[in-house]
Amino acid sequence: MEVTVVRKKSKYKPRQVLQNPLGFVLENITPITQHEDYLINLQLKNSSAMERLLKGKATKKDMNILIAMSNITEALQMMGFGTDYKEVAVDGREALIGIIMRAVKILRFTPTGKEIQSLNMLMELHDAQMDVITVKSMDEAINLAKKQIILRRATVLPDVELT
Repeated sequence: MEVTVVRKKSKYKPRQVLQNPLGFVLENITPITQHEDYLINLQLKNSSAMERLLKGKATKKDMNILIAMSNITEALQMMGFGTDYKEVAVDGREALIGIIMRAVKILRFTPTGKEIQSLNMLMELHDAQMDVITVKSMDEAINLAKKQIILRRATVLPDVELT
């Protein structure tokens, strides 16, 4: 008689050893606005994706940039940054969903006037959030957005095959 021993896989993960703990703490409490290069690069990506969408030249990459902006805006809103503007975040998300669902049929990303207005307000909210958050808040928002996707709480969008 053979006995097989099944070993339970431990969920233990050793803690990260920090080379510079003080630098880590100081970096986490630094406002995003002090990282001008990062913030300007982020705003340029968002603005250029929006501009291409408005000109009818948006690609999947552009839409992914706008979706990421929407996800982070909603995550920050859930964390308490801009709680009064929940409907702006939701309207922006719904506008992106509408644009993508329409693109499945017509093979182009074309927003309506109301969707453009919602996306502009979403971008304004995102920029306002970036003015008040810290690096740690941004990391937490990214992790929250990833967690929502892993837990399947995010809307699954169809893949659009553009010609």
